[in-house]
Amino acid sequence: MPFPPTDRARRVPALAAVVLFTLSVSACAAPEPAATSPAGAATHSQGPALPSAHIHGLAVDPDTGQVLLATHDGLFDATKRPAAKIGGTNDLMGFTPGKEQGVFYASGHPGEGSSLPNPLGLIRSRDGGKTWELLSRQGESDFHALTSTKSGIVAYDGTLRVSPDGKAWTSVKAAFAPAVLAGHPDSDTVLATTGDGLQRSIDGGATWTLNSAAPVIQFAGFASPGEAAGVEPDGTVHVSADGGATWTRTGRVDGGVQAMSVVKGQKWKPWIWAATDSGIVVSTDGGATFRPADAD
Repeated sequence: MPFPPTDRARRVPALAAVVLFTLSVSACAAPEPAATSPAGAATHSQGPALPSAHIHGLAVDPDTGQVLLATHDGLFDATKRPAAKIGGTNDLMGFTPGKEQGVFYASGHPGEGSSLPNPLGLIRSRDGGKTWELLSRQGESDFHALTSTKSGIVAYDGTLRVSPDGKAWTSVKAAFAPAVLAGHPDSDTVLATTGDGLQRSIDGGATWTLNSAAPVIQFAGFASPGEAAGVEPDGTVHVSADGGATWTRTGRVDGGVQAMSVVKGQKWKPWIWAATDSGIVVSTDGGATFRPADAD
């Protein structure tokens, strides 16, 4: 069963799902802003404006507080007002940070005026998205779901694939099409969200098990190797303290989520950032409350 369609899903019907990914970040926390919504309430306030109608990914640097948006129109620094373009214009359908500072992996299609191949295959930036190098599968793969793990890269282009270095790939037999792949660069636990339930791997994506007890999560991300958060299609938020094995409902985010990112906060209360139809919102209490990300 596919998730309810969004603009991105309608643009890519072959995936039969919203193919938005989440991004894993390191386990440090940024200075904490105050949440303003009552406990368990959805956010109705508008957050910072989005630079594109097509948000494919969101990443937050826990050390600097920089908020990056991977979009149909390129990569943007949403910390600036207005959001500032980083590098060229490419349709970054897949996007995930690597383990090292400033390293990102991406996939998608070249933008107007770009000399990059179509589709992009897997590309890598070592300078925060300003420039990109070609790694593999240029002209072959448009990875809509993409994440990094301790063992390497897990990606989906119609076939689930794993790679130790982003260059040599092994196909994985999987009877599901992931909307989101969520991992952490210090762990080999990977979550794959599907309309039929949450798939979980503990070996870097090589084998998978359906977690039938988990909620049907559409977006997921890791704050640390063991701490994860997930959002259902209706915005209901859940957190996990054991790498996605079990989940606890905490609250709800309103506004039609397009992408999310999770960073380490207080114990079992990760910070959850979400790009919604009305802007960027953040929770600093594990999803119990949300507020516009630029609120004082």
